[in-house]
Amino acid sequence: MKKLLTLLVAAILAVGCCFGLTACGKKKAVVGLICLHGESSTYDKNFIDAFKQACKNKGLSKKQYTIVTDIPEDSTCKETALDLADSGCKAIFADSFGHEPFIIEVAKACPDVQFFHATGVNSQSEGLNNFHNAFASIYEGRYLAGYAAGLKLMTMTDKAVDKNFKVGYVGAWTYAEVISGYTSWFLGLQAALSDGYTATMEVTFTGSWYDEAGEKSAAQTLIDDGCVLISQHADSMGAPTACDNSNVPNVAYNGSTGKNTLVAYSKIDWTNYFEKMIDCALEGKEVETDYCGKMSDGYVKYEIGPAAAEGTADKVKAVADELKAGTRKVFDLTKFTVGGVALDATTCAPGDATWAGFNKAAELIADGYYHESELRSAPSFDITIDGIKLLNAVYGTKADGTPDIIDMTK
Repeated sequence: MKKLLTLLVAAILAVGCCFGLTACGKKKAVVGLICLHGESSTYDKNFIDAFKQACKNKGLSKKQYTIVTDIPEDSTCKETALDLADSGCKAIFADSFGHEPFIIEVAKACPDVQFFHATGVNSQSEGLNNFHNAFASIYEGRYLAGYAAGLKLMTMTDKAVDKNFKVGYVGAWTYAEVISGYTSWFLGLQAALSDGYTATMEVTFTGSWYDEAGEKSAAQTLIDDGCVLISQHADSMGAPTACDNSNVPNVAYNGSTGKNTLVAYSKIDWTNYFEKMIDCALEGKEVETDYCGKMSDGYVKYEIGPAAAEGTADKVKAVADELKAGTRKVFDLTKFTVGGVALDATTCAPGDATWAGFNKAAELIADGYYHESELRSAPSFDITIDGIKLLNAVYGTKADGTPDIIDMTK
């Protein structure tokens, strides 16, 4: 009996060791990606595709990376980041603006793990060795997409009223990121107009990054109000679908809509940055605290769609070359006014020009242009320039958690 018990214990230990070796032999995930939504969101799909490509480029197997989708901007993000850190991830990336405070909290609790966050604004002020913000000069891509839109308008002169085109824009939130985006798009559009034609733009906000029904309804409202071309900074197919249904040209964001009305789209290519993150995890290479990828380095991409005017590709490329060379500036102070006057650091400083306890307005508005994403990666331009009319605005949330959207037409 004693001998049988001994053999049984030995067998159990052997099986346990086998399982232990199997567990130890498995390659744990070394990098993780946290997404606000899944691949139905054009925004999140752009991150997911780039993350997978970067992992492939770096020779990581599917077992060595983890992608977690549909993580809201609340404590769920904190729990998810902690789980990824506990599972062995050495570098963790979160893709949405509202994820930032939770990622910072986890970064403080897990100093041996590197955390990266897109569109955030606090890495410089937090001063953590393991927390990084990242973005790209997407305002250049939006400018180019706007330029393509302007060229399209010049083939639609019958849609202009007294030589003025009215265009529309569906935005998610009244954040600087969205305002910077639609302003740069509008400036690009204006730059492409000729023969004395002008444009005005109406902007409506949905109060959500992803709301297909809301975005479709918002675009339809703009179309019904006489907007002859629509763009967006929201993440679903809602607005492009409304445009396709009404045969109205549209400019998308983050990828092709697959629609016949598509004029152009722009996006950030995150592949290079994710490779930097993987190098940080595997080789301990340093990554900048606050990094902005440039179009000249391949971080900003654009594509011309089937509804573009003839010759658009060549004309847009010429403008892109000027932006890369620095001979053209998106936020050239001579190309727009605010309240009828030129933007000035002392008289018309943006509300978001102060961060980390310092007033940056004098550095942002200098040398004849607004220095977007040069002092920090995230956009800071949050000014309403002349020619843009806001139909509503989002100011925080109501008690029930829904966006507090104010109708500005009343």
